[in-house]
Amino acid sequence: MSGTSMDGIDAALIKTDGYQIFEEGPFVTVPYKTALRKRLENLIAGKGDLNTVEDQLTLEHAKAVSALIKNFNVAISEVDLIGFHGHTISHNPDEQHTLQIGNGKLLAATTGIDVVNDLRSSDVKAGGQGAPLAPIYHKALMKSQDLPAIILNIGGVANITWVDTLDENLIGFDTGPGNALIDDWIKKKTGRHYDNDGFLASQGQVHEDILSDFLEHPYFSAPNPKSLDRNFFKNLTETAIANLSVEDGAATLSAFTIKSITNAINKLSKSFKKCIVAGGGRHNAFLMS
Repeated sequence: MSGTSMDGIDAALIKTDGYQIFEEGPFVTVPYKTALRKRLENLIAGKGDLNTVEDQLTLEHAKAVSALIKNFNVAISEVDLIGFHGHTISHNPDEQHTLQIGNGKLLAATTGIDVVNDLRSSDVKAGGQGAPLAPIYHKALMKSQDLPAIILNIGGVANITWVDTLDENLIGFDTGPGNALIDDWIKKKTGRHYDNDGFLASQGQVHEDILSDFLEHPYFSAPNPKSLDRNFFKNLTETAIANLSVEDGAATLSAFTIKSITNAINKLSKSFKKCIVAGGGRHNAFLMS
């Protein structure tokens, strides 16, 4: 799959019956080439030819599958199917809309393996959120852990999963921004793709008045389940931080991510014995501090 941080394609081999994970195999991450990443960014902004980019993206996923199989000496005959998420271009469950690009037929033909794709749209059309998908996987992973527990995933968007010993008590939702707003700000100001280790944010000042305005957004008072698009808060934040230094902007956006996560956990009002942090945001020392 490819997440909202747009850093690359993750592929993993697991043995499962769809409910339990019996064995975790090897995994690979294939970084996006600069040209493909730019084309995805353009699609999200409403520019470019969707079908062309979709096929390019699919062929890159096929390369990830090939790398996984070849690097770890896995026979194609051993793989029953590929779960293919593709890349999210837009997501608005309130309007019963979600769009992930990825050509399942092309991937199946290229790899010689059956493919299951289009994982979100039926749920959204039925009135569901279609996101996040991770809680189902988190539940399977946490079977052997000391429960209840929270898994916090800081990708382009941040989400949490609360897992109890009872399957029906699973809770998962998007808490708010993750890395996407920070990454976009850093790219706009410096040309780099992200704030390495949160260094720029650590040198800046959080503008508390701006942060308070961000946290007043109705999304945070809405009940779960709920989910959002990576650019959901972009119109809110872009103008507000436009005149800040790169450091202050990074600090304020990072604080927005941090505060929305902690507020969501507090609002959840569920006990937990541990909190496991996943996603690219776990490498950001400023966020983690």
